[in-house]
Amino acid sequence: MVEESKRIRMEEALKSVEHPEIAYSLFELGMIKDINIEEGKVSLVLKVPMLGIPIKDYLISSIEEALKKEDKDVRVEVKVEKMDKEERVRFMKMAQEGWRG
Repeated sequence: MVEESKRIRMEEALKSVEHPEIAYSLFELGMIKDINIEEGKVSLVLKVPMLGIPIKDYLISSIEEALKKEDKDVRVEVKVEKMDKEERVRFMKMAQEGWRG
């Protein structure tokens, strides 16, 4: 079982991962779901608006980097799934509001 302080640090690390083109975190955008934190391992689902997004690998690397700052030996498993229609509508609205371009 993971100690509570480590769980909180890992969750905060995930909440800090910013989208490179939108002024919101991946967490705020609804892109990080189903977080499971165990001893030595964090697994989660990365929800994307479409499966072929060109920044998918960058997003995964950003997630891994944030978690490894808290625990350099942690194993990170990221499953990528396509957002459903409701999630996509919410994401697109926030993307328009927070677009950095």
